[in-house]
Amino acid sequence: MFTRIDHVAISVKDREKSIDFYEKNFGFKKYFEHDVPNVPDLEKVVYLQLGNTVLEFEHWNSEKENRGYHFCLISDAFDSDYQKLKNAGVPIVTGPHIPEPRTPQEIGWKRVVFQGPDGELIEFRG
Repeated sequence: MFTRIDHVAISVKDREKSIDFYEKNFGFKKYFEHDVPNVPDLEKVVYLQLGNTVLEFEHWNSEKENRGYHFCLISDAFDSDYQKLKNAGVPIVTGPHIPEPRTPQEIGWKRVVFQGPDGELIEFRG
């Protein structure tokens, strides 16, 4: 039986810019980087971690786009995290709002969606 998602992979154009963006704005930390043999268009793969959440950045030499997906983080300080990202100029796709709760513990939670440097959508709730 499956127990959890191990990681989410994102194609990035500038891995250093993406690493900086996620470390500075969300608290992720880079912990591993490697080459991928026999895949000439894939320059590097980088892993960042936040608690038990792992992001994988695939830095391609050729153009690859991220479309049609997002990932969601949980915030225990929604208003201050929202303000921090807004003040940092991170683009807002969907402003803060209260969605319908999926479970009783989500009653009153807020939701917002920002956009990352490669067009990826970053939702957070709390």
